[in-house]
Amino acid sequence: MSVSIKELTLSFGDVEVLKRLDLEIERGEFLVLLGSSGCGKSTLLNCIAGLLDITDGQIFINGRNVTWEQPKDRGIGMVFQSYALYPQMTVEGNLSFGLKNARVPKDEIARRIARAAEILHMGPLLKRKPAQLSGGQRQRVAIGRALVRDVDVFLFDEPLSNLDAKLRAELRVEIKRLHQQLENTTMIYVTHDQIEAMTLADRIAIMRAGSIQQLAEPHTIYNRPVNKYVAGFIGSPSINLIDGTIEMNGVPSFVAGRTRIGIERYAFSGNGPKPGGATFGIRPEHIFLGRAAAEEPFTAEVDVEVIEPMGADTLVWSKLDGHELRFRVDGQVPIRTGERVPIGFDPARASIFDAETEMRL
Repeated sequence: MSVSIKELTLSFGDVEVLKRLDLEIERGEFLVLLGSSGCGKSTLLNCIAGLLDITDGQIFINGRNVTWEQPKDRGIGMVFQSYALYPQMTVEGNLSFGLKNARVPKDEIARRIARAAEILHMGPLLKRKPAQLSGGQRQRVAIGRALVRDVDVFLFDEPLSNLDAKLRAELRVEIKRLHQQLENTTMIYVTHDQIEAMTLADRIAIMRAGSIQQLAEPHTIYNRPVNKYVAGFIGSPSINLIDGTIEMNGVPSFVAGRTRIGIERYAFSGNGPKPGGATFGIRPEHIFLGRAAAEEPFTAEVDVEVIEPMGADTLVWSKLDGHELRFRVDGQVPIRTGERVPIGFDPARASIFDAETEMRL
C-alpha cells in the first residue's frame, strides 16, 4: 500500500514544525526518516498516523485521502519507542486485546496470533507476562501487536532506542526479515541512528528543521550527499571536512593552506568547477595507509596523534596541514602514537561543497 504526502505543513502557533513536505512512498517500500532530535521526523510519523492534526496539506494511503480520518480507520499499525504492554495480561492477551475490542471472530484472532508468533519467534512466550520478558522480547511483542492488525502500512517510532547495542543489532535483523516476509507491506521507520537507517532502508529521507534534505537509496546518500549537512550526518566516524578554495590554474585544484589536491577526476555536478570558497570532504575509510597510499592520486605524510583500536579496524586521528583528519586502518596493522605515516586517497571519491550554499558541487 502506497503513502503519499502532499505539501504537508504543521505549525504550533507561530512555530512551523513541518514545512510543505512532499513525499511519495511506494507499495512495499521500507522508508526511513532519519535526523537529529527536533528535526520533525516523529512529528511527521504522527501526522501520517493521525495522532496530530495537520495545518495544511493532504495525506493519501493507497490513493485514499485519510487527512482527517481517525487513526483506527487509516489501515496502519504503529510501534512506539515505549512497549506500552498491559502488565496484567499474558503476551497472548496483549496481542489479542485490540482484536477482541474490534469484535474479530475468535478463530481469526487465533490465526493471526499464531502467524505473528511464528514470524517473530514468540511461540514459547505466549503464556508469559511482560514482567517475565527481556526488553527485546517486550519490543517483539509490541511489533506483534501491530502485526496482528493485518494492515498494509507499519509505522515504527524509534522502536529500538531503549535497547542495548546487542539487542538492537538482533532486532534490526528481525525487522528486516519481517519486511522481506511481508513483501507488499509498506514500512516507515523513524530513527536518529544512522546504522539502523543504512541497514534497514530501501530509501532514506534525511530531515533537518522540518524539511527533507535528501531522499535517496543509502548508497547514494553515503557516496553523493546532496549538501554538507547530509555528508556530516551520515557516516561513523563522520566525514573529514576541510575548508579551502578551488583554483583553476590549468588543472582544477582544491587548496587549503600548503595542501593542494588535484580534482580534475572529480565528477562535478552542473557546469563543472569554478573558482571560489569550498569544503572538501573525504570519508575515513577512503583514506589508505602505507603501500596502498602510494598508489593513490593524492599522497601526503601525517603524524599519528590518537589511535582508537576497535577490533577489526583502528581509527587514527591526525592532522593534514593543520586540518583534523581521521582515517581507518586494518586492526592488525601496527601503528603507534607519534609515528609519521604516509597516507593517500583518490579525490574522485570525495564530496566537495560550495562554501556559501553548502550544496554539493
